[in-house]
Amino acid sequence: MTNVVDTQDGSSDYIQLNQYKLMEEIAQGSYSIVKLAYNEQDRNLYALKVLDKLKLVKNFACFRPPPLRKRGGSTQNNPPTSQQSLSVHRNPLQLVQREIAILKKLAHPNVVKLVEVLDDPQDNFLYMVFEYMERRSLMELPTQNPLNEQLAWKYFRDTLKGLEYLHYQKIVHRDLKPSNLLLSESNSVKIADFGVSCEFEGIDAFLTGTAGTPAFMAPEALSENSNQFYSGRAQDIWSLGITLYALVFGNVPWYDPYVIALYKKIKNDPVTLPENIPISDPLKGLILGMLCKDPGLRYDIMQIKEHLWVTKNGKVLMPTEEENCSLVTVTQEEVNQAVRIIPHLGTLILVKAMGEEKSIFGNPFSRASHRSRFVARTSREKTSKEIFVGFF
Repeated sequence: MTNVVDTQDGSSDYIQLNQYKLMEEIAQGSYSIVKLAYNEQDRNLYALKVLDKLKLVKNFACFRPPPLRKRGGSTQNNPPTSQQSLSVHRNPLQLVQREIAILKKLAHPNVVKLVEVLDDPQDNFLYMVFEYMERRSLMELPTQNPLNEQLAWKYFRDTLKGLEYLHYQKIVHRDLKPSNLLLSESNSVKIADFGVSCEFEGIDAFLTGTAGTPAFMAPEALSENSNQFYSGRAQDIWSLGITLYALVFGNVPWYDPYVIALYKKIKNDPVTLPENIPISDPLKGLILGMLCKDPGLRYDIMQIKEHLWVTKNGKVLMPTEEENCSLVTVTQEEVNQAVRIIPHLGTLILVKAMGEEKSIFGNPFSRASHRSRFVARTSREKTSKEIFVGFF
């Protein structure tokens, strides 16, 4: 049974979940709060992420089958059956259990490790335990201190290896950006935050909607036609291109405080490279190739891996796919055990998502999602402590 203890001894305040002692908050999100957690069994620090289950299912389990082709070139989708809808309503986590099982088995030096997932069936929230990256994110935007080209080269290659590994596992990230790239103690980059990621079948993910961060979204993802599919792989490449641009220039190519206006700029305005920060011609070519507005002409991972800037004119080759990737498979038993069920887990932790209205206002550096408010409360508090959060 869950051992939940609210300790207030004057020197430290914490809540304990099983073996995890929750400490200070280290990140906030539209449907998540991240706490620093101390594991009393192995004496290591972890990042414990508290997520709203329904929003997790909506954003994370986004896999949709490829559209069926009709005569004349139009497409149609197969709606879920009433039996499927009823099953998901009774147990929404069944949609993401396979994805969670796969994430738990991911093992790559450039991908943050998911350690375990805890769930109270009677609670609306899920608790995901990740390895803790003490050095935090690569960069917060905007910044007056962009990276020099050599350091950007190193971090970009790390990120590229991590992304190739994810795509090899048939996972698209959908929210690549500098703040989701964490630095390890060995100064290598690890891709983090799979809150809007999704698994796909076949050669690519067929996506709809605008999950992710506005300033990092590809133009094809911004279609007014909500039923128009676009490539998940190409979206990740675009976001990687924006990330590289941000690393060397300290900002994004297009900015507007109004999200709708920002979307118009992304779709219509050309990429401009600031002249006040000189970069090499090969780097300019790589950025422009990754930010081609036509996803069919945009660079793919193989072209990026072989690019002159990435390989230093062929002197420092990237590892082959076989060297960098090994396929992760999960058994049905692993899927069934992906989430550890612990009754009454949230007895003294209440996190309430509020506010469902979208706004034309928004931070272009933050994930596009419904704005939410979280309330944290312990049993000894006289009043609720309200935490208004941004996007994570």
